Amino acid sequence: MRTKRSLFLPAALLVLCAGPTTAAAQEREERLFPADVTIWVNRANIEFRVYKNEAAIYEFGDGLAKPYFWPLEASNSRQVTRSWPMRKDGPDESRDHPHQKSAWFTYGDVIPEGMKIKKKKGVEGLDFWAEGPDCGRIVCVRTSKGENDQNKAWVTTYNEWQTPDGDKIMDEVRKIQFYNWTTARLFIVDIDLYASVVPITFGDTKEGAFGVRVADSMREDARRGQISNAEGKTGEKACWGRVSAWCDYSGPVNGDMVGITIFTGPNNPIPTAWHARGYGLMAANPFGRAKSGFPDMKDKKDSKDLVRIEKGKHLKLRYALFLHLGDVKQGRVAQRYEEFKKIK
Repeated sequence: MRTKRSLFLPAALLVLCAGPTTAAAQEREERLFPADVTIWVNRANIEFRVYKNEAAIYEFGDGLAKPYFWPLEASNSRQVTRSWPMRKDGPDESRDHPHQKSAWFTYGDVIPEGMKIKKKKGVEGLDFWAEGPDCGRIVCVRTSKGENDQNKAWVTTYNEWQTPDGDKIMDEVRKIQFYNWTTARLFIVDIDLYASVVPITFGDTKEGAFGVRVADSMREDARRGQISNAEGKTGEKACWGRVSAWCDYSGPVNGDMVGITIFTGPNNPIPTAWHARGYGLMAANPFGRAKSGFPDMKDKKDSKDLVRIEKGKHLKLRYALFLHLGDVKQGRVAQRYEEFKKIK
């Protein structure tokens, strides 16, 4: 039996609404607070709950190629990400790209300078995006017990990025904050990559980095869902490879319109382009350059344009998953991004 450690938290005193509301409706929502938000840190995963209801689980146990969130549920209990391959006996779902596990952070070409490694065809360094015996692994080596204050709950995990043989190439500290509101949920993920062993260079590939695979019913190529970005562009063709502060994927799940947005932190030192596809993938990629094919990176052709961490130095990135009701407009995604930017 797993040992659970609970953490009580009053929800943030900020009301996120699915659409325009009357003053009375907004006041009614505000009276719902504080909510019982708990984090249970277990041996192999972390559970995020609102009252007794599961909002998300973050898996990091032994044998995984990388940590990931699954399931991820909107406030109406609709799962916004695909269940396969985590749930193999579930509903009829697509079976492509088994490495695209719900929601995750990793990258497809990480070069540990000066280390002798077994290279995979087509990759300059190690492939952490795909999974298999010739790919790197992100291994969680410990977690904190979780903390809380008046407006949020958070937990910290400590990861090693390892070669297929288990040799560490760098360390990572990953802090996850959880906010719950009546009609929306927010998971902020602060990533601190530390070149503790050797200098690290991120090769040029579209395969990265902070990504989600949405539920099949939300897919744009099924003409039911839609990709949107902060510039007001819609559709894969207009959003793929473009730099933007956020990207949203909205569509129906079990008859209800829901959406998931990836926010980029305003203090990220490098801009993010988007590997967003009609078949259900949406990934924030700060490392892809001209070779990736991203239109907004076509001028970055030289090795000096690659993102590099000197030995002993850190690269800090912030991303967030915003789960909302309705489409990108009804979920007030642009407004909520401005509020997210103010969160410490």
